[in-house]
Amino acid sequence: MSKEIFKKDKKDIEENKVIAALSYIFLLCLIPLLAKKQSEFAQFHAKQGLIITIIWFIVWIIGIIPVLGWILSFAADIALLVISIIGIIKTLDGEYWEIPYVYTLSKKVNL
Repeated sequence: MSKEIFKKDKKDIEENKVIAALSYIFLLCLIPLLAKKQSEFAQFHAKQGLIITIIWFIVWIIGIIPVLGWILSFAADIALLVISIIGIIKTLDGEYWEIPYVYTLSKKVNL
């Protein structure tokens, strides 16, 4: 039985890894989130992408604050960009990557 689950999961990953990679490109996270509700792999990455997008909006708001906000916003933007690039690469490799803190928040998303 576990081999059947593995085959189903492997098939899900192969069929949906390209669309799941969109999860880490800002608002494009909504595409797999809404279009691939039956795909566990796409939903896993789309929920993490949604959290990253929300964090990015918060960072932009913080960036309005002169000097300190600019510095924090710049550092956070670089970190989020790196995380997004790694997320895209891992998704295209067919991996489930649990991003620290982001994964914890993404488990609370229920759409």
